[in-house]
Amino acid sequence: MRKPEILAPAGDSEGLRAALRFGADAVYLAGKMFGMRSAPKNFDSDELKAACELAHSLGRRIYLTCNTLPRNSEITLLPDFLSGARDCGVDAFIIADMGVLELAKRYAPGVALHISTQAGVTNYAAAKALFDMGASRVVLARELPLSEIAEIRRKIPAELELECFVHGAMCVSFSGRCLISSYLTGRDANHGDCAQPCRWKYHLMEEKREGQFFPVEEDNGGTYLYNSRDMCMIEHIPELVEAGISSFKIEGRAKTAYYSAVTTNAYRHALDDYFSDKENYSLKPWIREELEKISHREYSTGFYLGEEPGQAVGSGGYIRRWDQVAVCEDYLGGNASLITQRNKFLVGDVLDALPDGGIPFEFKCLSLSTEDGESVDAAPHPMQRLIIKTDKPLPKGAMIRKKR
Repeated sequence: MRKPEILAPAGDSEGLRAALRFGADAVYLAGKMFGMRSAPKNFDSDELKAACELAHSLGRRIYLTCNTLPRNSEITLLPDFLSGARDCGVDAFIIADMGVLELAKRYAPGVALHISTQAGVTNYAAAKALFDMGASRVVLARELPLSEIAEIRRKIPAELELECFVHGAMCVSFSGRCLISSYLTGRDANHGDCAQPCRWKYHLMEEKREGQFFPVEEDNGGTYLYNSRDMCMIEHIPELVEAGISSFKIEGRAKTAYYSAVTTNAYRHALDDYFSDKENYSLKPWIREELEKISHREYSTGFYLGEEPGQAVGSGGYIRRWDQVAVCEDYLGGNASLITQRNKFLVGDVLDALPDGGIPFEFKCLSLSTEDGESVDAAPHPMQRLIIKTDKPLPKGAMIRKKR
């Protein structure tokens, strides 16, 4: 049984570096066109080339998303985009459209072809057909239970890899093909510009009682009819492996580098622990706790276990129990470190650090000063560089968090 890949998201170069530092085998990201997330900064040609060089120097891989559903006017842009990405060194394209698939074979030969979850593959016949068309991997629809994934694995060629989402936001629409945003805002979700109206609060209004709004649920907090819970499969690593999944994919290209670091680190450790001792494996509590230190909606196991994932009806927003408050830029010795501050914290606070090694630990902030040596009681200014003294040494690169 081959060990699955940990595939992490990156919306910019900071997210890429974080994913690689915390254990991603591969990172998926977008160029300036044809990616299903237009909100992140994404990567221009020079940034893409640098990303590939960095990943390859570490023995990792870069997958480029080309998973929008392009219109006629965009087709002429694809040959240069695809050949340029090949020249940058990308290891695979993630593709949803069959026309893009054929163009990639023609203009970027040698680059692996991965079929996006946008294609909605739910059976072995479709997977086989795509393999015959040149695909080396299929990202399965998120609507499948593990039993059906295992059946697909048994009935497809051994060379065809299966990639599945294991963590992150879920779309209310089948395989992400949704028109609600286009209908309500004119922003096309299938071109990466979704306004996420499924997360909005809705009420009813009776025809003859204009201006009188009626919530569908019993409380007065509004009604979140389509607000999907987030997926979290960290407690089911053995079942995912046994189903024959080749790549564990973490959703989140529009999220922060901190999110990429924490989620990648958690799944990296859980998967490594399982493969080091399958017979006696159990999830370490600190790994599960790490996934509470990022912003998230209510967690579910999606459709994997044959249950309905349910909706997060209480709120359209995120659960935020922790804040990232700083990043350690350098260890100066004597338990003093140079940090860049991200959110406010105070001298005397007990904080939490996530170092490159991935095992979090608590420490106490004993003092703070500016780079000029002026003592301060708090770190109130985002991106300010400060000297912190602590009761334990902070490794360079450590991400520092505080519980709310």
